[in-house]
Amino acid sequence: MTVAMFAVAMPAAKAQDAAGIEAKSAKPGPKSETTSENPEITKRRAAERKTFTDAEIIDGFFRIVFGAEFHVAGRVDRIRKYETPVRVYADVRAKPDRRAQLSAVVADIRSKVQHLDIAVTDKRKDANVVITMVRDRDIEKTIRKFYGRQQADRIVQSLEPQCLSGFRKDDLFRIQHSDVIIAVDAGDFIFYDCMYEELLQALGPINDDDKLDWSMFNDEVQMGFFDIYDQYILNLLYDPRIRAGMSKEQVKALLPQILPDVRAWITKVNGLAE
Repeated sequence: MTVAMFAVAMPAAKAQDAAGIEAKSAKPGPKSETTSENPEITKRRAAERKTFTDAEIIDGFFRIVFGAEFHVAGRVDRIRKYETPVRVYADVRAKPDRRAQLSAVVADIRSKVQHLDIAVTDKRKDANVVITMVRDRDIEKTIRKFYGRQQADRIVQSLEPQCLSGFRKDDLFRIQHSDVIIAVDAGDFIFYDCMYEELLQALGPINDDDKLDWSMFNDEVQMGFFDIYDQYILNLLYDPRIRAGMSKEQVKALLPQILPDVRAWITKVNGLAE
């Protein structure tokens, strides 16, 4: 998929100066609707790479957390993240109803990212992340409603999206609100692949890079689950020592202190050999 930094006109009093948009292009996938894990996900878990050097983790962090493949406004050289609890609301507009699967994804992310307070809410007014669940054929129409015809046409022409995420941030680079648009009727694997990637990117790491063969933040990689490498990225980003608005130089000085703690956490929660 391709990333865009999308500027929106916001009231000055709200101090929200830019939004990031990320979309995943339509890809074929299995359509079984079962309670057991999708076989495509199981196959990818079995082949997952789980061991990475410090250099590989740090390199990927800078590639994914900073920058954007395409942007029309807004700085992309600062840390962007939530610094408040994240509450996720499902706006269900199509069948099948995938709220239970969304809840499982959110619970999995919460269990794997040590310092991220994320949970599902059934009250839209309490949410700062809204997941809009639509039919695949309604994706383009929904994007137009969210972003206006001109910007939506650019998104659709460039990305042919089957799911899309974006966020608004304030002038201190703190994310204030995120939106995810996702098709619910394209099959289990596509749903999980899109849901993990778009929800995680809505939390801040909105760039993609085709050099990261082991990360879901790559056009050519499909996961369908929260892989080890991307757990490193999110745990580094949400360590409390990393603050919204930090520059690359500031973060670079801190990562050697933070990475050992993140390694210990990921080893523990995934039952990896030390």
